[in-house]
Amino acid sequence: MKSVKTNSKTHGYKQSKFKKKTLRILLFGVPSLIVMIYFFTYAFNMSLEIVSKYDEKEELEHDLNDLKEKEQELSTDVLKLQDPEYVARYLREKYYYSKNNEYIIKLPNKN
Repeated sequence: MKSVKTNSKTHGYKQSKFKKKTLRILLFGVPSLIVMIYFFTYAFNMSLEIVSKYDEKEELEHDLNDLKEKEQELSTDVLKLQDPEYVARYLREKYYYSKNNEYIIKLPNKN
């Protein structure tokens, strides 16, 4: 059998090449990985914030529509209250206000 001799120069060259590669990974790979993790975390948080803003926008649009409907109702009530006949009829029905020598009898509702 032949014995294989290892060359110490070749072995030292491989070790220094391995050390350089490891050092390069530590100097460039790890910071790059940290930057990528930070970027993806930031992007994920921003996407969550965007979704929450869209939800808030939909809710506010719904509230706006409700307020516009209420404004329309109040506008018609203002117009009605400018009519003296409507005010008199409203007072009679709501507060049982009567004219002189007039009696108000309330009948039960048929539900």
